[in-house]
Amino acid sequence: MTIKLKNISKRYGKDFSLKNVSLTFEAGKIYGLLGPNGSGKSTTLKMIAGLVYPDLGQVEVNGEEVTRRISQKVAYLTELDMFYPSFTVGNMVEFYTSQFIDFDTNKAKQLLLDMKLDGAKKIKQLSKGNRGRLKLVLALARTAPVVLLDEPFSGLDPMVRDSIVKSMLSYINFDEQTVIIATHEIDEIEPLLDEAIVIFNGQIIDQKNVEDLREEAGLSVLDWFKSTMAERERNSNE
Repeated sequence: MTIKLKNISKRYGKDFSLKNVSLTFEAGKIYGLLGPNGSGKSTTLKMIAGLVYPDLGQVEVNGEEVTRRISQKVAYLTELDMFYPSFTVGNMVEFYTSQFIDFDTNKAKQLLLDMKLDGAKKIKQLSKGNRGRLKLVLALARTAPVVLLDEPFSGLDPMVRDSIVKSMLSYINFDEQTVIIATHEIDEIEPLLDEAIVIFNGQIIDQKNVEDLREEAGLSVLDWFKSTMAERERNSNE
């Protein structure tokens, strides 16, 4: 399922969150949208999810202009906690089952086991890290053709991130799903990525195929990101 952002601009007050951004996300790939906090990553994902609308330009999913109804085709993990604190973990799984026809309850139960989450536990009793794991369960248990993950490792212990990345690989359908991961924690997601995109101050700075980076330039995604940002800073100071 192809996603297109066509000359998108979005302001909050006087400041641009996105400025004349054009991007195409192709079906069956995993993209990393990389940049520091406040660079426009979250706004980009919210626009694809139909939660925010551009001031200028157009967002399309498979040729269809995005509205709130796109939620049936887009699984979105927000950086924020969006839970009912009185619910148990199991209650949240039941709620998602009732809201999304593509939510796979059996997949969710297996994910809960992999993420070591107790279905009977109250959400208000969960640590920040375990709430982060629950958000991943709820997003990855959907079979939606588009999966958007906004800072999916926020609050997670660095010691467990590697195992969670490996677990994610088991639950993404590489033939059917387009996945976009917005993050500033690059090391963890590099094994997942097909394409890496750098966004800074609401503009796309560069985009590269990850395999080409490794084979032709001999760079990790993190090294490439650092050099891209350093070059941008040099140019802005000239």
